[in-house]
Amino acid sequence: MKVKTENGRRDMRALWFEAGKLTMIDQRSLPHQLRTVDYETCDEVAAAIKDMVTRGAPSIGAAAAYGICLAALKGEDLEDAAARMKAARPTANDLFYAVDHMMDRLAAGDDPVQAAEGYTDSIIEKCRMIGEHGGRIIQDGFRIMTHCNAGALATVDHGTALAPIRQAFQDGKSIFVYASETRPRLQGAQLTAWELNQEDIPHSIIVDGASGHFLRQGVDMVIVGADRIVANGDFANKIGTYEKAVLAKELGIPFYVAAPVSTFDFEMARGEDIPIEERSEEEVTVVAGNLITPSGSKALNPAFDYTPARYVTAFITELGLLKPEDISRLRRD
Repeated sequence: MKVKTENGRRDMRALWFEAGKLTMIDQRSLPHQLRTVDYETCDEVAAAIKDMVTRGAPSIGAAAAYGICLAALKGEDLEDAAARMKAARPTANDLFYAVDHMMDRLAAGDDPVQAAEGYTDSIIEKCRMIGEHGGRIIQDGFRIMTHCNAGALATVDHGTALAPIRQAFQDGKSIFVYASETRPRLQGAQLTAWELNQEDIPHSIIVDGASGHFLRQGVDMVIVGADRIVANGDFANKIGTYEKAVLAKELGIPFYVAAPVSTFDFEMARGEDIPIEERSEEEVTVVAGNLITPSGSKALNPAFDYTPARYVTAFITELGLLKPEDISRLRRD
């Protein structure tokens, strides 16, 4: 992704491995400070995933791959390290996919660093292809709504939902993006808007509750990412995705889900079975260190919701556009 600096724009990944350390952009510090943090052990990486230093399914997967790499380099018990890594967050399928991939490669005798680098490079290439395939369906003049952050920060580079938007903008198309704020952690307002601002892509932040208002005013398409897509085409994404999908269907607006094939969980049958992470109520009740709700009031804070496949126009993957009914064929292949 392009990042503005005092010396002009530079290319930067959300995370990278160098000199025996994994470096991540600390996404908790954005948009006000571009800060990086180094990690040298598997447990440090798992804690960073849990604490959302890095987030977004593909970036979580890449971080997990490097975490297992660090465990291997330090001679740790890999089965134990894999179990600890998988416990970091429960919903994103890429986390489990990446850990299993690394265990297979290490069992085959691959070099740990090369295995983790190969996994991460493959994610980046898949996201680039998502941008190519998705960019073709964005027409000049389109107004696009997205939710949460499914950009380069969430995928190491390019993005999933933002990859087609980036591609369309680079192709010279006039586009406008509605970035919903995504309460309670505000990944849309803080991270998606930051990425769009870095590349001067026209956009506005909207509060989550205004989505229906702007959809009815003439949004041309909705593109979101996904944390897990199951065998029947149901998918989990950041809380607030489901109502956008329902409204888009009601209003006849195409609703696309952008994700690499690593996000598909072919072993899970339906959306009701997806584990939904419940996060701290303080994320809802406390803002900037200040309690904003009545003392004693409790809060519920699911991090994700699941959306039935019937609301999905198509999945934008590195293989091209897939209808929900194409998933069974993809599973066989």
